[in-house]
Amino acid sequence: MNIICFVACAEVREIDVFRLDQASGTLGRIGAFAVPGTDSPSPSLPLAISPDGRILYAALRSPPFPVASFAIDASTGGLHLLDTARLPESMPWIATDRGGRHLLAASYGGNLLAVLPIGTQGVVRTPARQVIPQPGHLHCLLTDPTNHHAYATLISGDRILHYHFDAGAGRLSPATPDGIATAPGTNPRHLCFGRDGSVLYAVNDTGGSISAYAVDPASGDLREIQTIPLLPSGAQAAPAAADIHLTPDGRFLYASERANNLLAAFRVDPASGQLEMTGTVAAPTGPRGFAIEPGGRFLLCAGQQSHSVVSYAIDPQTGELSRRAETATGGNPNWIETVILGS
Repeated sequence: MNIICFVACAEVREIDVFRLDQASGTLGRIGAFAVPGTDSPSPSLPLAISPDGRILYAALRSPPFPVASFAIDASTGGLHLLDTARLPESMPWIATDRGGRHLLAASYGGNLLAVLPIGTQGVVRTPARQVIPQPGHLHCLLTDPTNHHAYATLISGDRILHYHFDAGAGRLSPATPDGIATAPGTNPRHLCFGRDGSVLYAVNDTGGSISAYAVDPASGDLREIQTIPLLPSGAQAAPAAADIHLTPDGRFLYASERANNLLAAFRVDPASGQLEMTGTVAAPTGPRGFAIEPGGRFLLCAGQQSHSVVSYAIDPQTGELSRRAETATGGNPNWIETVILGS
């Protein structure tokens, strides 16, 4: 497989592009591509890839809040700017719906969710189809595998919101009930689905934990089945968890934690979806974002303060992480996306 890695470098407002060596886990630089639309500093630079792997989206978080649509060159992995549009607010999270027709965005500082149309060429268009004010600092908005339900993390409101999603119209409507409360101080941040969509996992920021929720197949309602710590005993700093991902086969789950600079690994029970912690490894300083490449052999973690990406081999039997290589990037790398070239 020819796997390309896109690393968002917010300080320099560019995307560093690398090719992953599947034997060694090293990254070979392809180039750096500017994200246009503002000259002001951006605290982070979230990315999203279209479901067909042909388009990369990048959102800067300073006014006028531009989102750029890039075509991914099928032969080189390089980026070609197609167009830019304006988001309604500063967005720390963007994602497409499962059909790739809509861009979903969540705003922490602006306290809102937004849905924007994606045109036939894969380009984000304005105005937004929907903007939903919601006090409580939102950090994630994700549709389920059926594309009929959407879930958002209300990080300061200690709640995961549940919406029905009309994929044709690109509109969200609150479900009944409209979500599930978490324990006070949990601060749910990012979400991911188990392989078959029957379990939703949340990484909890200041809670320093992972929560698993059974998803009702008909209604989409959530029921908590587990909350498990992600820090080992004796951790020195109060938790600040960030990101969460599963291997493509759904057998192993990983989460990043920024205050103690570590990655936590979990084994997924195939019957219940519950987690068993298998260990932690040191991460590059400030591990805000990471990705698992499509083959499931390597995890790539960005260090916001180390200004680098570290690759880890994933043991196919145990899920254990083994550090392989570190590669310098532009300043403040905070988000990673991967794609199989020409897939």
